[in-house]
Amino acid sequence: MAKFLVQKSEPLNGEVYISGAKNAVLPLMAAALLSGETCRIEDVPDLRDVEVMKEILTSLGGNIRESEDSVLEITCDSITTNEADYELVRKMRASFLVLGPLLARTGRAKVHMPGGCTIGARPIDLHLKGFEALGAEVIQKDNYVEALAPAGGLRGASVYLDFPSVGATENIMMAAGLAKGTTYIENAAEEPEIVDLANFMNKMGARIKGAGTDTIKIEGVESLKGCFHTVIPDRIEAGTFMLAGAITRGQVLIKNIVSDHVKPITAKLRECGVTVEMGDEGMYVVADQGPLSSTDIKTLPYPGFPTDIQSPFMAFLTTVEGSSTVIETVFENRFMHVAELNRMGANIQTEGNKAYIQGGKTLEGAQVIATDLRAGAALVLAGLVANGTTEISEIYHIERGYEKFMKKFKALGANILRIDD
Repeated sequence: MAKFLVQKSEPLNGEVYISGAKNAVLPLMAAALLSGETCRIEDVPDLRDVEVMKEILTSLGGNIRESEDSVLEITCDSITTNEADYELVRKMRASFLVLGPLLARTGRAKVHMPGGCTIGARPIDLHLKGFEALGAEVIQKDNYVEALAPAGGLRGASVYLDFPSVGATENIMMAAGLAKGTTYIENAAEEPEIVDLANFMNKMGARIKGAGTDTIKIEGVESLKGCFHTVIPDRIEAGTFMLAGAITRGQVLIKNIVSDHVKPITAKLRECGVTVEMGDEGMYVVADQGPLSSTDIKTLPYPGFPTDIQSPFMAFLTTVEGSSTVIETVFENRFMHVAELNRMGANIQTEGNKAYIQGGKTLEGAQVIATDLRAGAALVLAGLVANGTTEISEIYHIERGYEKFMKKFKALGANILRIDD
């Protein structure tokens, strides 16, 4: 198994280019199933999750061509099966996103229960509630879900989500794109990735309004065409490098970033005393102008503080003076990194969905485990300021979600090495 060896580094300095968003490109790829024409997607990150989605689409009959670096051309003119392969689906949570477009395009879809990071239950009931509202019959077994459209096809409906689930919003939006009539998704997720999917589908000929608000209106159309689209920058990768500059007390220029997408991260870093400014070239993060102080964070659906940045931000909070409280409201099992940070000398106590951090600790290198994707990134950040060597195992989690992770960190001066056991 591959590992990262991270040693205490000088303050990071330089510039980093943010890749296309993992959480945006996966639903875009799934949405290509809605059309028989070619969809060209640009700025696609080279990630394991993207490779898995490519394999899933190919197994369904899709044809994928990589025309040049970071560009995918997906053609699904002939769907040969509407059952997603179990061995592929179990590798990745986002594989469940093919259910909506398959159901809309072929009238039937069968998908096994997906895998992914073990950060919480992430139930699929909201997805299924939406499909049933559109008229589908849903059959749920222990290890798979099957959805069958009625004889006349899916029909528009009003769907209220009990929680603004990103995945459910995306799946229902894709299914409704080809339904007869108008669909309203209320209490919809408002994330930038939702807006990106709506823009992509509208380029395909869909009629979607309200993406980015809590109510999305989808007027169904008979068919969708191909399109060209560039993926939005990855706001979670951007936040990770903002924190990398902050935790090492460095100066980092972040290119290809949408400042509105990282507003909560920017606000909290400024509260701690970090200078964050947007310029012509990108976002400047400067953390070497004086002592930094603590702050509290509470994760919330967008536009609140992103749960995916909670663990990297916690790593940063261990290094600043004062006490902090972190409240996790999105996932119930997202404090698994706490034990690993404490192994490095942090002082963090958890109580339910709250973590209490006594900052200003000197971290020490240790053998730690990347329990999930963002926890792995948090441990790398901690390793950059810890005395000695931090050995991080199970880094496949990290490489699922960050393109050229080690290369980008090394370019900023990080002392990081990847080894294969």
